[in-house]
Amino acid sequence: METREDLKSLLPFLPLVVRSSSLFWPSRVVEALKALSEGPDINNVNSGESLFAAISDIRNSLSLCAEPLAPSAPEGYSLFFDELMSRAESTKWFGEVLPALANLLLRMPSLLQSHYENADKFFNGVTNGVRTSLRLLGPQVAGIVFLSQELIAAFLACAFFCLFPVTDRGAKHLPTIDLDHLFEDLYENYSEKQENKIMCILHYFERICSCTPGGFVSFERKVLPWEQFPTGISYPGADFWNKSVAPLCSFEVHNLGFIEDQSNGALEVDFANKYLGGGALHRGCVQEEIRFMINPELIAGMLFLPRMEDNEAIEIVGAERFSNYRGYASSFRFSGDHVDRRNVDSFGRRNTRIVAIDALNNPGMRQYKLNYLLREINKAFCGFSDLPKCNHYKSFFRNSGPQGAQSEEGDEDANVIPMNKYLVRGSDIIEDSDETCSWCQDHKHKNGIATGNWGCGAFGGDTEIKAIIQWLAASQALRPAIFYYTFGVEVLRNLDKVSQWIVSHEWTVGDLWNMLVEYSSQRLNGETNVGFFKWLLPSLC
Repeated sequence: METREDLKSLLPFLPLVVRSSSLFWPSRVVEALKALSEGPDINNVNSGESLFAAISDIRNSLSLCAEPLAPSAPEGYSLFFDELMSRAESTKWFGEVLPALANLLLRMPSLLQSHYENADKFFNGVTNGVRTSLRLLGPQVAGIVFLSQELIAAFLACAFFCLFPVTDRGAKHLPTIDLDHLFEDLYENYSEKQENKIMCILHYFERICSCTPGGFVSFERKVLPWEQFPTGISYPGADFWNKSVAPLCSFEVHNLGFIEDQSNGALEVDFANKYLGGGALHRGCVQEEIRFMINPELIAGMLFLPRMEDNEAIEIVGAERFSNYRGYASSFRFSGDHVDRRNVDSFGRRNTRIVAIDALNNPGMRQYKLNYLLREINKAFCGFSDLPKCNHYKSFFRNSGPQGAQSEEGDEDANVIPMNKYLVRGSDIIEDSDETCSWCQDHKHKNGIATGNWGCGAFGGDTEIKAIIQWLAASQALRPAIFYYTFGVEVLRNLDKVSQWIVSHEWTVGDLWNMLVEYSSQRLNGETNVGFFKWLLPSLC
């Protein structure tokens, strides 16, 4: 049975055992969780110290003692629950929330069993046979997983109790998901932002324990294949971008506000690490990490999504927001409950679409080399495109003939994208039809892109170059608009004027790409040291 194969791929990373094709907790774990569910008057778990002792007991029952937790995690749990949390909050946590989490963990095997029995049946007919059940979504294989919010809540409770095995995760390039490092970093390098990150997670647990959410979240690995297939869509080279006649989409600059607050139904960019979540469960507290704190359901993807390669992106649809916040990095603070009022689609997912794309880290001057420009634009194009429905791109480039191999540094004869009557879903190639792609006949009805200074800041990218690259990728993906949030960065003060000038001259994607390549060549060769905007329009900038 297919779902059983899916389960096999994930079983080494789950703390459960299989008996007669059914999932179970070991009996000692059941006893410990039942005791926790009875509350502090019965189990005497009423402090950070006793909580960590209970966690250690469960881990020993799972034979996880050979996989030690972060050394200072016990002190971190004690610091938070015994010193930083108020008495009223502590009483509620140990009296109400912790017992509810224990009950949720007791249900995790049955929730997962139900998922495998019903996932593909539930979505059959609307996903056209595409697998949606939980499995390891490994590199270079496109695929999608649908999880109920209740099952995600159980996974996050499991992470709070630090019960996921870690031995094989590194070999599969999976990020850590247990929360022990989150608490260790609180103790070893105390900061208010780390305390407030934990407050966001605990607020999520309070919410889901008082009212179990009933929707779904999907996690999709998107891939632009390196190989040249006779069907489908493959990794574009310089020739493709050079000859694209796609029109540039509209460009709307926002000097105030945040990506997650946009109300245009846009695809929201996560300035990601190649390991999904980045430092969310460690000390990190910039754009990606903050998003994972206010939308904690994103953390579930860290369980089964290995790191992204250069030709991959991850799209997550339906993650609910639970917290408000203020500040950024060291000034980050939890600022109360957030009620997510976004509409729900036919799959039961909230209308929140987030795409994780990882930029070059500290690229320096190499970011101006052609192959690295291609890496960045194709990374964004992968994230912004609806890859299974590739037919609608065919009118927006001039096919220059035979395809080449994957482009090497400085290779001007790179491949173009083949377009035909086929499309790729996961690892399956199926014949396309007018009905299949009917939604894309008028691309103006597609959602725009909400983004900002991707790959800049901590990653050290050229802010002006990254803005243009994202514009090109969004336009080639036939997105109607980019909603660009500058976060008040001074170097982008002329972004609105520059984008308006370019639009007024009706440049195509190919036109702007060629200007970007010319500028980058001059920058690399020391022929200019001014920013792209001033180089392009010295009179305006």
